[in-house]
Amino acid sequence: MKMTINFSDFCDAFFNSGRKDQFSYYGKKALFEYIESIEQDTGDETELDVIGLCCEFTEFDTALEAAKDCSDFTIDENLNEEEQEKQAFQFLSDETTIIQFDGGIIVQNF
Repeated sequence: MKMTINFSDFCDAFFNSGRKDQFSYYGKKALFEYIESIEQDTGDETELDVIGLCCEFTEFDTALEAAKDCSDFTIDENLNEEEQEKQAFQFLSDETTIIQFDGGIIVQNF
């Protein structure tokens, strides 16, 4: 038996599993919309696994912050902060899935 959930149910699932602070409100919203778009594109329903999502995705304030978390990324110190952010975003785009939202970025762990 499958159950269709809305965004409120999605947030409640994080709260009920003790992971309410794993993602910001807007991060959860972006992740929920990302999962819904994957379901629409593939036609496959996704089973909600909060712990799995918390292991698979990480939220950061910026792409540069996320890229610094990767040992394969080298910052070009000759670039200004905006250019470093673009460099970091490109690096992450080449390596994994990125979900951008107003106020942050969610990266699929790799």
